[in-house]
Amino acid sequence: MNRNVLVTDAQMRSSLAVIRSLGKKGFNITAGEETRFTTGFFSKYCGKKIIYPNPIKEEEKFVESLLATVKNNDYDILFPVADNCLKPIIENRAEFDKYTKIALPDNDTFMKAYDKGNTLKIAIENDIPCPKTYFSIDELYENQEKLTYPLIIKPRISSGSRGFKTCHSFNDLISNYKELQEEFGALLVQEYIPYGGEMGVYTLFNFESEPRAVTVHQRIRSYPVSGGPSTLRKTIKNEISEEAVKIGFELLKIMKWSGVGMVEFRIDGRDGSLKLMEVNSRFWGSLQLSILSGVDFPYMLYRLFMNGDVEPVLDYKEGIYCRWLLPGDILWFLNAPNKSQNIKKFLKWDTPDDIISKDDIGPTFGFIVATLRYIFDIEMWKFVLRR
Repeated sequence: MNRNVLVTDAQMRSSLAVIRSLGKKGFNITAGEETRFTTGFFSKYCGKKIIYPNPIKEEEKFVESLLATVKNNDYDILFPVADNCLKPIIENRAEFDKYTKIALPDNDTFMKAYDKGNTLKIAIENDIPCPKTYFSIDELYENQEKLTYPLIIKPRISSGSRGFKTCHSFNDLISNYKELQEEFGALLVQEYIPYGGEMGVYTLFNFESEPRAVTVHQRIRSYPVSGGPSTLRKTIKNEISEEAVKIGFELLKIMKWSGVGMVEFRIDGRDGSLKLMEVNSRFWGSLQLSILSGVDFPYMLYRLFMNGDVEPVLDYKEGIYCRWLLPGDILWFLNAPNKSQNIKKFLKWDTPDDIISKDDIGPTFGFIVATLRYIFDIEMWKFVLRR
């Protein structure tokens, strides 16, 4: 092992957490992104930077570029981080496998989570609690008289609540369904679960689908406010978190999971029960919180793939907080009601942050530079603002 690793999507908070985690342990970090103006490139732990084509707009060129990079460099492992890169890497996995290890489950297992429809069908078949779900527009017509509103439309493949739409009538449902289908492809329609909180079970499973690490995070603030990535969260241990771990482990074992995975639940405001939302097959945006709570998922994932297994770390520190100020918590504050009541909470500056760090100040500057770079990019702001 030469301890050389390649991390994609260097603009992402989770990528920065990987760069910092492994960089502090002396790894040689190469980070990649489609522009040089990106947060992770400014980390003191980022030794080498590569610029690759946009993986969505120029998928073929992206694959060629990334393949050339791994072919011409001796990387122990490739960490794909964001959804944009995951799909082309998975689809060309046989080529990448010739030159390096890819820190993802095998392709069949990966698709069980990447496609939310697959996840929910597995959950329903195994009595895992989840919202009532319709998988096609034909089902909606067949059940038109039985539908209760509001209903939520969501893409089967998406991230960060993008493409979600709340509907309050059948006409509204069908018109939005057809419009979103053109943009996102296959869709799901689900019953609305009244908000009682959100909880994530963050895990690492070995190649025998046995748990090797876990933390549980409770969302305190999110953007969008109605439901999206957490902007402030904390680690918890209580009766409902134990139930979430039990259900999450059960589901991942059924899926024959390996590698990192996040099982997301919504707490039903009507009765306090847990409802499965999705399983993510990649590092999560709040990865820094897991690391702060004593579970170093990036390092454990590296050791799992390089050594075949890793010693379990199934305990973590409770009550650890971490926020995402830039721009997540700022957007939460600007969009949440009762600003006068929220100002004191928002101005609590002693909370650890996903990006801001006295030990590694470069990414804060990098974020500012990246923001200036994207200031006139309408598509980027639509992405950031979940529009």
